[in-house]
This record gives sequence, C-alpha cells and structure tokens, in this order.
Amino acid sequence: MRPDGVPEFAIVGHPNEGKSSVLSTLAEDDSVRISAIPGETVVCQPFPVVVDGREIIRFIDTPGFQHPREILHQLQNLQGTTDDIIGAFRENNADKQEFGQDVELLLPLTRGAGIIYVVDGSRPVRGVDRAEMEILRLTGLPRMAILNSKEDSTDFLDQWKEEFRKTFNVFRVFNAHRATYAERIALLEALKHIDQDWQKTLDTVIAAFTSDWAQRNRSSAAIITGMLAECLSYTIVRNISDGADEESIKADMRMRYEKNIRKIESRAHQQIRSLFKHNIFNYDLPAQSILHEDLFSESTWKFLGLTRNQQIAAAGLGGAGIAAALDAATLGASFGVFAALGGIAGAGWAAWSSKDLARTRILGMPLGGRELQIGPVRNIQFLYILLDRSLIYYSHIINWAHGRRDYDAGRSKRDRDSARVGYTAQWNSGARDACSAFFKEATGGESSGGTDAERQLKQILVDQLQAISNSEHE
Repeated sequence: MRPDGVPEFAIVGHPNEGKSSVLSTLAEDDSVRISAIPGETVVCQPFPVVVDGREIIRFIDTPGFQHPREILHQLQNLQGTTDDIIGAFRENNADKQEFGQDVELLLPLTRGAGIIYVVDGSRPVRGVDRAEMEILRLTGLPRMAILNSKEDSTDFLDQWKEEFRKTFNVFRVFNAHRATYAERIALLEALKHIDQDWQKTLDTVIAAFTSDWAQRNRSSAAIITGMLAECLSYTIVRNISDGADEESIKADMRMRYEKNIRKIESRAHQQIRSLFKHNIFNYDLPAQSILHEDLFSESTWKFLGLTRNQQIAAAGLGGAGIAAALDAATLGASFGVFAALGGIAGAGWAAWSSKDLARTRILGMPLGGRELQIGPVRNIQFLYILLDRSLIYYSHIINWAHGRRDYDAGRSKRDRDSARVGYTAQWNSGARDACSAFFKEATGGESSGGTDAERQLKQILVDQLQAISNSEHE
C-alpha cells in the first residue's frame, strides 16, 4: 500500500490475456486501451477510482511479461545477495532494451502494490505461466490470481486452480466482459483476504463503492421520475384559422408530439448512461432488445407495461364494465386484443392505443380563430411503458462491463421471454396505486415536485433498480 493510504493494485500477466479488460471493468473506466495486438501496453498507467472527489483505490495497467524465464533465472541468482531482488533486477537491466517492458511492469511492485495476476482461462497452463507465477511469489507481495474466462470453455479450470494454489493467497474466476455490479463487489471482497493488514482499508473501499452505487440508483430514479412527469404532461398547442386543412395540421402536430417525447426519453437514458460511466464508446443495445422497437410501435405496446386485466384495474373498472371494456379494446383499437386500454371518461369507456395516446382538443379563440391542442397524455399505460423501457435500459447499461468492446451483445435473458418482457407487470397493487397518483398529478396540471406521489414512486424505483443490480443477469 502506498504512503498516501490509497490501496494500489498492479494488473499483471502475459500479453493479450485480458489485463486491460479486467482493469477497465474493475475501475469502471472505458478509456483503458484494449487491443487484440499483444504488447500494446508498454508503460505503466494508473487508473484511480474517485468517489465524492476522493481517490479510494488505484489500479495500474502494466505491460505484459516479455521474458519471464530470464527474469526468474536472474531473481533466483539474486536471492541471498539482497532483500530487494525486484529492485536489484530493475537496476541491473535498466539499460537493456530487450528487458524494457519487463523492467517497467515491475515498477509498481517496488512501491508495494498488491498484485492481480490475470490469465486466459481458455487455454492450458504453460511453462512461461509457471515462471510468471513464481516471479510473483518471490516478490512476497499480497496477490490474487484471476482466471479471466474470455470464453465459455472450462476445460482447463481445474489445471489452473491447481497451479494457483501453489503461489497465490486468493484466486477467482472472473469474466471481465460480462461482470455485473454484484460480481465486481464480490471480487473486491475477495481482495480483502490477500493480506490481513489490507482488510480494513478495503472494507472502506467496498463501503464507498456500495454507497456510490446506491447514490447512482437514487439519481437514476430521479431522472426517470422527471422524464415521466415531462412526457406525461407534454402538450403542443397551435393556432389555426378558418379554412385551414385541419387533418393535415393534426398529422403534423402528431409527428412533432411523438418526436419530442422520444427526445425527452432519449435524454433521460443518456443521463443514466453517464451516471454509470459509459462515456466514450457508443453502447449498442443487445440485438434482440425490445428497446430497438420504437416507443410508439405495436411491439412496444404489446410486450411492455401492464397486462389487459391490470390496465382495467388501473382504469377503475369492475363488474359489467370489464366486459364492455374488453369488447371496446378488441373491436375498436389498432392493436386488437393487445390494445393499451385507457381510463374512464365520465360514465363511458375508451380504448386507446399508442395511436390515440393524448387527447386532441379544439378550443375557440377570439376573432374566429381556433386553437388546436395535443396533450397531456390520458392513457396510464404510457406511464408503465416508459417505466419498463427505462428499467430495461438501466439493466442493459449496468451489466455492460466497461472492459467489453464487442458490441454484438446478443440477447439478454429477459428479452427471450415469449410474453411480457418488462418489470412493471410484476409490481404489487401498492406500487400501482402510487403510479396512479403520480399519473393523476402529472397529467392534471399539478406540480409533481416534492409530492408524496413523487416520493413514493422514486422509492419504488430505487428498490427496483437495486433489485436489478443484485440479480444475476446475462
């Protein structure tokens, strides 16, 4: 550990074994250079992790071992001549160009950095691997081995574990391309056991990570709640004169309305993306994600939000009114039995799809003019669809490891479901009551800022986001 009290870990290993991917994922830093070309990293580079303006842990990206057998031979010859064989090796080879990267990678070890040794678990153990592990054992520093499972193959797992037991305090299997938040925390927990003197400091690091994640979830909940209020209350008003092509104007307003709603949602998603430090690379959604469907598409309204019966309950219908509602939904809506059902208007019932999302009103104006207004939203199903899309987006973002660079992410487990793929259909009646209260405020012209309904919805979202964080997610 450095004199400044910040725990420092050097990520070491053979070239092209996944060191930089592991570092990028642990540090949540997508600026780490990751290349399939061996030897791209030639100098040590620190990647500090900062929480609330304070550096809590530091990871060091290092060059890969170039001459492990020769290094080991020299170190063995230095034993008994000095207590600092690593420093002596670096001094003896400082001017030898062929050992330049080896001298560089050992630099953090002379400062007492902990060691995280990364190997590619998709291949068997080789002689050079044993030489590298013996070099690290000779340092006497606290050390962990990571079997970076770059492929699904586990053919050589037992072989690697047997070797690790000989030279490492702790070892773990870790997929840097798929590691979730929970798995990163588990790896930090494992680091606590490499040396008793480091446990208290690493407890502080883990507590800071956990607190920071909880704060990000609270911020995400606030972003989603704000987006909902803006979308649900959004209104477009246009003055029209007598004789104007009313249908053409309505169509144009409809396009503008949908376009601006999409922008509001997209802005919120990008804010969530930034919260979780995906700043550089363009994140591509899994190929089969429902989020590839447009917000107003038939598929979105078919597979997200509440079920038909839940929508009816949300609209407050009962008894004979349910049958009438089902008839209206089946016969009168664009999407047949999967129509998004609206609420009660007076004593009647209206079945509204995404194509009839907001009320269009024509109001009288002085001097014979008229005012055409679209909005606010009158269909509570839209609230649940926006919620589901935000929660699915959050799930994708937090489970996209920062060390991942293959953007063909495939499909997630949730996207393979044949029925509804959202989260809100599983919410209990208390959560749906809170949504109804929030919807009423947002669409009724009331300020939702700081109300009980807003606070309740935020807390529901915080709990849901934390549950997603803690769950196993492909």
